[in-house]
Amino acid sequence: MIKPEQRQLLHKYLLMELAVKSLQIDYPKVERFKMKDVFLPFMDSLLKELRQEFFNLKRQLSQQQIRVVGWTPVDENFTDVQIATAGNDVELRYANQALKTQVEKLISNKLNVNNV
Repeated sequence: MIKPEQRQLLHKYLLMELAVKSLQIDYPKVERFKMKDVFLPFMDSLLKELRQEFFNLKRQLSQQQIRVVGWTPVDENFTDVQIATAGNDVELRYANQALKTQVEKLISNKLNVNNV
């Protein structure tokens, strides 16, 4: 059983994981920009900050004996996330579009961009 405060921590962890993965996928594309010298320092700084938060959240979840086992796409709209806890395993379903929007908002907030 996951308590509400643990679920919030877990949700934040999942968003951080997706944000880091998304930026890592986009990084090679930014390296091909003509003005990469302008954008890459922002990406490096952002990735460093997100990774640090990600590992801090992972440590907090680990201390509570909670870990993410895997992601399973259900269809084009939903994804199930398998969570292992000390008591029992849990499967949470997330809407892909909602996750995408929340990750975009997280990254925008980190960059202090107010247009999202």
